Amino acid sequence: MIATELGTAFRSDEALLLDAALETMPYGFCVWSPDFRLVMWNRNYCSLYGFPPDRITLGMPLDAVVRLSIELGNHPGLSAEAFLTAYKKELLDNRGGARAKSQERASGGRVIETGHVFAPGLGWVVTHEDVTEEIATSELVQRRKRELERQNMRLDAAVNNISQGLSMFDAMGRLVISNQPFQRIYELPETLLAPGTTFDAIMAYLFAQGMNPGTAPDAYLRWRRTMIANGEFGKTVHEFRNRTIMVQHHPTRDGGWVTTHEDITEQRQQEARIRHLARHDALTELPNRIQFLEEMAAIEPLIERGEKAAVLCVDLDHFKLINDTLGHAVGDALLKQASARLWGTTRENDVLARIGGDEFTLLIRPIERPSDAAAVADRIVKAMAMPFSIEGNLVSIGASVGIALAPDDGSDADTLMKNADLALYKAKSEGRSTFHFFEPGMDAAIQKRRTIETGLRTALEDKSFRLAFQPLFGLRENRITGFEALLRWHHPERGEISPGEFIPAAEETGLIVPIGDWVLREACKVAAGWPGRQRVAVNLSPVQFKNPQLYETVQQALADSGLSPSRLELEITESLLLIDNDSNARTLHRLRALGVRVSMDDFGTGYSSLSYLRSFPFDRIKIDRSFMRDLESRPDSRAIIRAVIGLGRSLGMQVTAEGVETREQLDAMREDGMTEIQGFLISAAVPPEAIAGLLARDPLASAR
Repeated sequence: MIATELGTAFRSDEALLLDAALETMPYGFCVWSPDFRLVMWNRNYCSLYGFPPDRITLGMPLDAVVRLSIELGNHPGLSAEAFLTAYKKELLDNRGGARAKSQERASGGRVIETGHVFAPGLGWVVTHEDVTEEIATSELVQRRKRELERQNMRLDAAVNNISQGLSMFDAMGRLVISNQPFQRIYELPETLLAPGTTFDAIMAYLFAQGMNPGTAPDAYLRWRRTMIANGEFGKTVHEFRNRTIMVQHHPTRDGGWVTTHEDITEQRQQEARIRHLARHDALTELPNRIQFLEEMAAIEPLIERGEKAAVLCVDLDHFKLINDTLGHAVGDALLKQASARLWGTTRENDVLARIGGDEFTLLIRPIERPSDAAAVADRIVKAMAMPFSIEGNLVSIGASVGIALAPDDGSDADTLMKNADLALYKAKSEGRSTFHFFEPGMDAAIQKRRTIETGLRTALEDKSFRLAFQPLFGLRENRITGFEALLRWHHPERGEISPGEFIPAAEETGLIVPIGDWVLREACKVAAGWPGRQRVAVNLSPVQFKNPQLYETVQQALADSGLSPSRLELEITESLLLIDNDSNARTLHRLRALGVRVSMDDFGTGYSSLSYLRSFPFDRIKIDRSFMRDLESRPDSRAIIRAVIGLGRSLGMQVTAEGVETREQLDAMREDGMTEIQGFLISAAVPPEAIAGLLARDPLASAR
């Protein structure tokens, strides 16, 4: 069968080599697949049985060929069914690799001798020879058989290894045949591909061209010659011109051998990549948890012998907010930049790993004293405090770090990572963007925090939250002009829990969204029943802006309560503006267009910047209580307050001072032109039922 008839079964160069071998054979040849379909044949096969070339096709089933053969007068005295049954049984009984022979009668009284051998993965390789004349001559028959066996040996080797580079040598070490992949892999000159070229000549050329078998050339050649002498199978891998080649040595029955050569460079690279990915984070290319734990396990014997080390757990502050509001693409880019910064804070022998989400771990070894670990942690906190530029967004996050020291805080990986994680939890609970060493007893603190998180869910289901309202006093009006709604929670076991303790937990768990929705609805409902036109101020967490239905939630709360939008003031903090997010800006503008007021709370803390006041036309600025607390001890506090009042006046924004507790502070604020004050001087937060009484009296009477 010619190469074009093989279709895609073989490559063109292989087909040419095979065609040449098939068409020069002095006998008929064919191959039957394991499911009895014709795989290949030559012209002599068709001639012996009188098959018209156009009647024999690739994939033709055996039964169809048998019926055609009977039709042409072959196998006289037998039906197609009888011959087919006997022939299939003969083939199926010979699958052990041995060569079986039989004779059959063809048209014209001719005798055809067939020989077949089963080749795994290919099928039965069958030869057909007209031995009509040779039967009478025993010597001629024997000679033809020997020639047939030698041809079969060469054919078997070519068929079974044709898909790779192939070279065949005789018992004297002379090249018998090779294929084009063999030449291509080693870029061999034509002079070394001629039959009769010695094995030694080819190997000398390969070594001269840089072949590296991983051992000395003499040692490699001794190994090959030992295999040849012993008739053994062998396999080896060597490097040749930056490629990795696998060579398999197959002895033949006549004392020669066949070698197959396969370029496995890409396979090895892929295997190396798979091994790398199994132990590294695909996004940042940092070691992952598996690799980190292996590194930790490796130093445990060193710790037991007295070496000091430190494990740091690092968590990116506010990453979840960034990821949810700006999208995962920005989140991924942020993680890459953050990983590079973290790596830049480490020492040469330190191991930095990403163990999931925005969590990283760092193994520092060796260290001499705790301050070595503290220095690294401090570098991490400072490095992560600098803003990131991500796809046109200026993003600020920060990092919290927990530190566990070995051997003081543990000598095995599990204990050290657990204690570093507890220290991280402590750092986050203390305000984030800091580091903390592990201390005994932290387990109890963590359990306390988890109790709060569980209690928040229960309180939300049981509706056990309540609101208190602290008055806002207008200095021009000399009366209460509004109230700030403050959330209160009485825990059934722990009693009153400070908002500073449970609000961060609610934000981290995402419960602040449904809790905030309840606060908004409840505050609007209460304010709608006040006797005057006082406004109600409600705090919004940055986490609530992740809710795409925030605008609709505000709109529905106003509709359900009947409260005028102008009486609702929403307070946001600067942390929301750290994210230059179009979606947040659109939501704020939609809320203001609804008639709702928007104020900036706690101005003067964190990353306070005048650019924030330009990013959105706020109705009010609320100066953080810390300035009022330092009013008498720090002259610059009052100077800053005056500057903010002037700034607010210039921008058309009202200004509220938080934390006013003394008459002197009140007088100072009046003198400086403050719009409004809030603090214990006027009143602490009161329950809804006390508001009417508070409005009916002069809240400054007791302060005079």
